[in-house]
Amino acid sequence: MPRTMRLNVPTGLTLLRIALIPVLAGVFFLPLPSANLLCSGLFGLAALTDWLDGYLARRLGQTSAFGAFLDPVADKLMVATALVLLAQAIPTPLMAVAAVIIIGREIAISALREWMAQIGGLGRVAVSMIGKIKTTAQMIAVLLLLYRKPLWGFPTLETGLGLLVIAAVLTLWSMLHYLIAAWPLLRRGQA
Repeated sequence: MPRTMRLNVPTGLTLLRIALIPVLAGVFFLPLPSANLLCSGLFGLAALTDWLDGYLARRLGQTSAFGAFLDPVADKLMVATALVLLAQAIPTPLMAVAAVIIIGREIAISALREWMAQIGGLGRVAVSMIGKIKTTAQMIAVLLLLYRKPLWGFPTLETGLGLLVIAAVLTLWSMLHYLIAAWPLLRRGQA
C-alpha cells in the first residue's frame, strides 16, 4: 500500500462491508431454515458499519479521499446485491421494478457525480436530505425483506415491500433533484 493510503478503523469497516457481500450471497442460498435470519443479520451488520465508519471517520479525524470513494461504493454494492437476491426470491413485478429503479438510479447518479467532478461542478450534486431519507427507508426495507417471515405477528414482507416502494419513489425524487441541480451544466454541454 502506498504511504498516502493508510488503513484506519473507518476504512477497515468499509472493507469489512465489501467482504460481507459474497458472504451474504452465499448464505442467501443455504438450505437452512435460519438462512433468512442470518442474511438479515449480515445486512444489519453491514448497515451498522456504514453508519459507524462515517461517524468514526469524523470523530477520530480519519477521513480520507480513499474512504470517501470507497464508502459509497461499498453501500451501493451491498444494496444492489441484496436487491438482486430479493428479486429472485420475491419474483413479483413490484419487487423487480423497485430493484431496477433503485439500482438504475445509483448507476446514473454515480456517473453524473463523476462527470460533475471532472468539470468542477460536484458541489451542485451533493447528498441531499431526500437521499438520506431514501437510504434509511431502503435499508429498513431490505432488512425486512431479507427476513420475509412474520415476526411476532408483524408482517415483515408486506412492510418491507411498502417501504421499498417508498424508497423507489424517493429514489426517483432524489434523482430528479440531482438532475435539476446539474441541468444548467448539462444544458451548456460542458465537458
